[in-house]
Amino acid sequence: MISILLYIVLGYLSGSILFARIAAGLFHKNTILTESADANPGTSNAFVYGGFWCGIFTLSGDLLKGFLPVYLFLHTQYASALPFSFLLAAPVLGHTFPIFYRFKGGKGIAVSFGCLLGLLPERLPVAILIFYFLFFTLILQIYPNFYRTLITYLCSAVTMNILLPDTGVILGFWFITAILFWRFHISSEKREEMRFAFLWKH
Repeated sequence: MISILLYIVLGYLSGSILFARIAAGLFHKNTILTESADANPGTSNAFVYGGFWCGIFTLSGDLLKGFLPVYLFLHTQYASALPFSFLLAAPVLGHTFPIFYRFKGGKGIAVSFGCLLGLLPERLPVAILIFYFLFFTLILQIYPNFYRTLITYLCSAVTMNILLPDTGVILGFWFITAILFWRFHISSEKREEMRFAFLWKH
């Protein structure tokens, strides 16, 4: 029990390291935070406002901080479903509400992919999330990104509930989804009206 609690704390603390902010200093790209409409310290803004290498640095850091706590725990320890679900969501909670930055963090998308990659060799959870992101981006296109992301995570959570046998992973992803919903809910960015478009009607 002590080991899982330690990993949960470490997962939260690793999530609280905002690599977009580190990249802004390393690459002298403060525009990541000053020019973006949402001032989100995340991977997308790092690519758009910081450039390729700034984005790669941020993406790698965000993936790793979700991947490492989950992967290392699964390959060294064991926990029942509920404690493990907290661990799976801990890096996302850290990223969205980081203790090192007065609880003002990013949206948690890249780090949530990292958490699911930490389940390897189990590929289905991350495959489900990738499928819905691609489906709602390329086939049934949802605009703006605000709604696309929320619908993607909700559909992924429901699908995992149906297809996955592991209760810990299911609960953990529901926690991740709830964290993202709350983060988006309190966001100050302007929200446009939701729109749909089909690929074949373009």
